[in-house]
Amino acid sequence: MLKKDKLQIIPFKTYGTLSHLYLRGRALEDENIDLQKIGWRSVLLNTWKRFETDEIENAELHVKLPNKEELQVSTDSEGYYLIDSPIENASKNTPEDGWLPYKIAYKNPDKFKNDIVAGNCFYGEMLVALPNSEYGVISDVDDTILHTGVASKFKWRAVFNTFFIHVFHRKALEGTADFYTQLHKGKSKNNCNPIFYVSNSPWNLYGYLKVFLNRNNFPKGALLLRDLRHFFDKIPKPKISHKHHEIQNILNTYPDLSFILIGDCGEHDPDIYVDIVAKNPNRITSIYLRSVKNKKKMLRVEKLFQNYQDVEVLLVYNTEEAIKHAKNRGFI
Repeated sequence: MLKKDKLQIIPFKTYGTLSHLYLRGRALEDENIDLQKIGWRSVLLNTWKRFETDEIENAELHVKLPNKEELQVSTDSEGYYLIDSPIENASKNTPEDGWLPYKIAYKNPDKFKNDIVAGNCFYGEMLVALPNSEYGVISDVDDTILHTGVASKFKWRAVFNTFFIHVFHRKALEGTADFYTQLHKGKSKNNCNPIFYVSNSPWNLYGYLKVFLNRNNFPKGALLLRDLRHFFDKIPKPKISHKHHEIQNILNTYPDLSFILIGDCGEHDPDIYVDIVAKNPNRITSIYLRSVKNKKKMLRVEKLFQNYQDVEVLLVYNTEEAIKHAKNRGFI
C-alpha cells in the first residue's frame, strides 16, 4: 500500500488540421488496470480504478511534432492538457492514413518522486481529413454501435453494463463494424473518410471504449468524450450539450467537407441532428438513426420526421438496411 504508483500520460485521439492543432490528453497515476482478469470482482475493481483517478495537476509537458517543432503545455487541476492553436505546418507531408503522430513527455521528470512508465515517452495521434476524403462520419456510441441501455429507466442497464460487464464481453451491434469500415473506405474503397465517435461517456472510460472499438474491428477514429461533472462542480453547465458542441466543432474544423450523422432513437440524437442540419445548410448528406425497443420513444421520433424534408433520414431496424441505403446513395 505504501508503494507509489507510476506516472503516465494518456493522449486522446483528437482531430484537427495541418494548420491548426487540437491535442488533448490527461496525466495520471497508472492504476495498473488488468484486463486479463475476467471475473466480476476484477471488473468492478477496474471500474473503480477508472473513476478513482489520481491526476497530475500543473505538470509541465513537452510535445514534439513531425515537423520537429517542440511545444510546451501544462496540465490543469484535473490533469488534462490541451493545445488548441494555429500552426504554420504541423507536418512536412500529409499523413497517408490521415493521422498526425506526436510525442509527449513530462518536461521535468526528476521533480517527481514517482517513476514514469514507458520511459517517459508517450505517443499521441491527431486525425486530419485528407484531400481525397469524400465525406466524414460522425457517430454516437451508446446504443448506436455498443448496446448500453441508456434508454432504460434510470439508465440502470447502462450502469450495470459499464460496471459489471468486462469490455471483452461487450458486443457491437450486428454489422456495425463492417458498415463503418465501408464508410471509411468510401465508394472507391481507397479513401480514408474520417470517422468521429462522439459519446456522453466521461473521459474516465476512454481506455475502455478504445479497447472495445479495437477488439470489434471498427475503423480508427477520433474518440470524443466529456468531462465528468460532480455535485460540487462550480463551473457553469454548458448551454448546449456536449454532443451538440462537439459535432458543431467538427463541422467548423472542416468547412469544405460534408458529413453523415449516425445515432439512435433512444435519447437526444434526433433533436440534436435536426438542429445541426438547420444551422449548417447543405453540410449533412444523410442521417441514420437506429431504432430502440421503447415504443414511446420510437413514436416520438417517427412523428418528428414525419414531414421532414431538409435531409434524408433513415430509421434503421438492422444494419443491412443502412448498408443498402448507403450503396444506393453512392456512399459505399
